[in-house]
Amino acid sequence: MSALREIEYRDALREAMAEEMRRDKRVFLLGEEVAEYNGAYKVSKGMLEEFGASRIIDTPISESGFAGMAIGAAMQGLRPIVEFMSWSFSLVAADPILNNAPKMLYMSGGQFGCPIVFRGNDGAGGQLGSTHSWCVEGMYSNVPGLKMAIPATPDDAKGLLKTAIRDDDPVFFLESERMLGMKGHVPEGDEILVPFGKARTRREGTDCTIATWGRPVHFALEAAEALAKDGINCEVIDLRTIRPLDVGSVVRSVKKTSTCVVVDQSWSFGSPGSELASQVHRHCFDDLDNYVHRVHTADVPAPYAFNLEQEYLPNARKICEAVRAATYNA
Repeated sequence: MSALREIEYRDALREAMAEEMRRDKRVFLLGEEVAEYNGAYKVSKGMLEEFGASRIIDTPISESGFAGMAIGAAMQGLRPIVEFMSWSFSLVAADPILNNAPKMLYMSGGQFGCPIVFRGNDGAGGQLGSTHSWCVEGMYSNVPGLKMAIPATPDDAKGLLKTAIRDDDPVFFLESERMLGMKGHVPEGDEILVPFGKARTRREGTDCTIATWGRPVHFALEAAEALAKDGINCEVIDLRTIRPLDVGSVVRSVKKTSTCVVVDQSWSFGSPGSELASQVHRHCFDDLDNYVHRVHTADVPAPYAFNLEQEYLPNARKICEAVRAATYNA
């Protein structure tokens, strides 16, 4: 059993990258301010000193340029980690990251793979306005050929990132600026890996399944604690990855609880949450006592004002209301 240490989410990300760079000389990090400035959010602090400027590379402010360059490097056998300061900024690189990286293995008949990790902050970061607050999973998870991980805790952040770096497919790794300072217990060791496509039960329960991922996991746990005081016992499932999606774990939980609430910080239309709800309806049609309820970000551009932004996002109150409706306790 590995010893546990309490570290911040950002430190877990750094450990994952540094350990994999020591293990594999093909791994390198590039992006805006990742080197001399130690990263915009200090995720890569100290890595330039250890690995040098040939492996920790500051780039111009040109996401399309450095993403495309990294894809070319991956096709030639290297294993790049591309940091987007915000996933909102990845939109200007949509052509290389969506039209090239996920399709290269298929289009080349298996001659060229693309073992690359795109990572950075996703979703509302705290009064950054609508153009800096995109939740991109609804758009990007629609594309076949890529994998997508959205960790909720420091231990999963480290384990999933190490798995992503070793994966031979392109991985979109979505973090949250609001969680970078969050502390959690992370096992010691260089071989602490978290497999893709395997959900984690964060809380056992019998009355309602709450299925979610990323930052909303914490809202779901807060809601579950509040509901428990009223005798409603919720099971909280953290999917951890969207591609692949562990539908089986959610189905097994719903067959036990008979009700389900899906929480997704994407907009509702064409979202991962809508796909999961559809899958639950398909596999649990005879087990459900009510339709699958969903809690999403409001269907408007992200507001700047603090109070409006809090109301725009999923939160514990909204989840409690959805669970009460699903379990006929409204």
